[in-house]
Amino acid sequence: MINKVEICGVNTAKLPVLTNQEKNELLIKIKNGDEKAREDFIKGNLRLVLSVIQRFNGRGENIDDLFQVGVVGLIKSIDNFDTSLQVQFSTYAVPMIIGEIRRYLRDNNPIRVSRSVRDLAYRALQIREKLTKENEKEPTIEQIAKELGVEKEEIVICLDAIQDPVSLQEPVYNDGTESLYIMDQVKDSKNTDEGWAENITISEILKKLNDREKMIISKRFFEGRTQMEVAEEIGISQAQVSRLEKSAIEHIKKLYK
Repeated sequence: MINKVEICGVNTAKLPVLTNQEKNELLIKIKNGDEKAREDFIKGNLRLVLSVIQRFNGRGENIDDLFQVGVVGLIKSIDNFDTSLQVQFSTYAVPMIIGEIRRYLRDNNPIRVSRSVRDLAYRALQIREKLTKENEKEPTIEQIAKELGVEKEEIVICLDAIQDPVSLQEPVYNDGTESLYIMDQVKDSKNTDEGWAENITISEILKKLNDREKMIISKRFFEGRTQMEVAEEIGISQAQVSRLEKSAIEHIKKLYK
């Protein structure tokens, strides 16, 4: 998707490229309120947006959406750029565009992660890249944690938190005739066939208890009430509840055998 020619109806293969002189001349006109110059300047910097969104390739995001968000960042850069600072426009614009895209990704992520966790995660990624370049091999979590002065558990939690969620419907294998999905490899230890059959058996047994036994078992083991709470609710003593409970359990054991 990142290499497609047309993005948001724009043919990226034919995007104009402005010289530094043209940029400076247009910026002056823009400051004087020239809307045509502003439009030309935006078009002349769309390649900059395209180069920035390349960094976010592989996240599963729609490339058209990222491009539009990047253009918003570009426009904000134009509106806030101070020509008196004597810096290249791209030097100022790139962080603005990246920030806009990151805000978009953060706000559209179904899992909300706190700013402090994200910040530590990004710092950890920077340290990992730095140490990899220095040592020509990827550092361990312990090395990253030592460099940042935090516990290694914090690094693991933060890096896990910024991982994009994966759909259970995502295919992991295809032999040409049948696909294997992530959900096929996830074991559900709770809702097994055996558990389903056992639940049916218990349900059938409960039907054979008398009304008072059924009520006691339901409140104690399905609603999680204490014996005291059950006693107060139905107006008998805790000792009576205890006796009824034991009687019901013995009845169930006999039926279950």
